[in-house]
Amino acid sequence: MFSIQHLWARTGVLTVPLLPLALLFAALSALRRQAYRRGWLRVVSVGVPVIVVGNITAGGSGKTPLVIWLVIWLRSQGYRPGVISRGYGGTARGCVDVQADSLPAVVGDEPALIRLKTDAPVVVGRDRVAAARMLLERHPGVDVIVSDDGLQHYRLHRDIEVAVIDAATGLGNGWPLPAGPLREPPGRLGSVDAVVQVVRGAAQPRTYPSGPSWRADYTAGRAHRLRAPQDEQALSDLPPCDWLAVTGIGRPQGFFSMLAANGIRYRPRAFPDHHVFRPTDLPAGGAVLMTEKDAVKCQSFAGEDWWAVELDVAPESGFVRWLGARLKQ
Repeated sequence: MFSIQHLWARTGVLTVPLLPLALLFAALSALRRQAYRRGWLRVVSVGVPVIVVGNITAGGSGKTPLVIWLVIWLRSQGYRPGVISRGYGGTARGCVDVQADSLPAVVGDEPALIRLKTDAPVVVGRDRVAAARMLLERHPGVDVIVSDDGLQHYRLHRDIEVAVIDAATGLGNGWPLPAGPLREPPGRLGSVDAVVQVVRGAAQPRTYPSGPSWRADYTAGRAHRLRAPQDEQALSDLPPCDWLAVTGIGRPQGFFSMLAANGIRYRPRAFPDHHVFRPTDLPAGGAVLMTEKDAVKCQSFAGEDWWAVELDVAPESGFVRWLGARLKQ
């Protein structure tokens, strides 16, 4: 199964011709970072603490599930969190306050999922500062903002930076875009407040030149029927049949590996990240398993036997203690 992640996994005949563009991208990115660090470009504070959960690589690293976990955890600690997001893949222009019935095609699949899973206020917008201001204006009770992605959106002042890395793919071939997956050089990990490595299946964390680093285990949870979300079952209780496992996420193999680890026999079908699903993409009468991110886009035309597999996120206890201490500061 070929994907852009396979291309970026190593330097080869397809990536070498892109190296001049990669060096230009790296130079422009470095110049932009310096412009903010030296005060040539203004950083804007919005008046409440901001936690950025992002990555230095393009593609799926698993940050949105960690954002969902973080919002739920913050609420359990007495905070009133709100979320801002780019809304990648959505057609919305300007800033949009995401509602429970907002269409993923408009606001983006990840913001729609965050809103559904957390019931927290979510605002999407290309301009993170404008999105944060709208969030606080529409929801004045919010006392901490979580930014889903935006590590490179330096204009927004942030109090905590968390970089998320997929333990299985790491930093790929180590080259900048477009010859590799890097948005910023590996040394950027040394300036963030924490690195969280997402561990699925047999993958193991790697060593990076960074500060505090912890792992977060992602495992398959229960599954629910799209047409009847209250109908939940453990994966092990699903009947054996000809399951079609489909997904449109950045690293589809992570989803497939979790199904295999739970003894599910399936036929895999991967779509591009943020794929806009249509009824003709999947068999209406078939047995289908998908991620929750995909499910929010298929809810309106789901077949009777289509199921969404929930994701259980378990960061190390050390990360939880560290985060609590930082917030108290």
